[in-house]
Amino acid sequence: MTDRADELRGNLLHVRERIEKACQAAGRSRDEVTLVAITKTFPVSDVRALAALGVRDVGENREQELKVKAPECTDLTWHFVGQLQSKKARSVVRNASIVHSVDRSSLVEALSKAAVAEEKTVRCLIQVSLAAYGPAEAATGAGRGGVEPSDVPELAAAIAAADALELGGVMAVAPLGSDPGEAFAGLRDVALGLRSEHPGADWISAGMTGDLEAAIKHGATHVRLGRALLGTRPPLG
Repeated sequence: MTDRADELRGNLLHVRERIEKACQAAGRSRDEVTLVAITKTFPVSDVRALAALGVRDVGENREQELKVKAPECTDLTWHFVGQLQSKKARSVVRNASIVHSVDRSSLVEALSKAAVAEEKTVRCLIQVSLAAYGPAEAATGAGRGGVEPSDVPELAAAIAAADALELGGVMAVAPLGSDPGEAFAGLRDVALGLRSEHPGADWISAGMTGDLEAAIKHGATHVRLGRALLGTRPPLG
């Protein structure tokens, strides 16, 4: 095994231990939480190495990387987790089956049109803004993306009614400088409200390298990890 494969194996073992301990602390089954490896800026060889170690779910932030890596790893489940321009919806739909960052009705329309054309069903998560839980972001209005919690029902209805789309649940990123537990508790409340109208929309995509324990405590079903698995990112090309 190469040095890089050994490094990834060690990182993955540590991540799995963290997830296991967080689930135990929250009184949850480990099977309730899916690890999504975020491979932004890392080569497809790292994706294959993680796949050989049992990682089946992989996510990309940028359409440019997704369209290169996904065709080489079609045996994996690909997630798109970054901000998405409507004009790139067809490319993302062609290469991923789950989009975590749906934040506007125009994107719903673009994704639906693309999914119909590609003859596939795409699972969509609504990205929820948690800026209200971050003092700096709330004061400046500069959040990390997403719709306001009060706008979730309208966007959810649009996804549920769209051809070839499936409403999957919610996604969020904890605000910088915030208490992630408080932010993720707020996301959980939004998720519970969504489920009352759409029982099948039971995914909560939350938690990254620095806050996965808080996310799991508050009901995350999918954690998105990059640095903890792959190390410091090389510069963007």
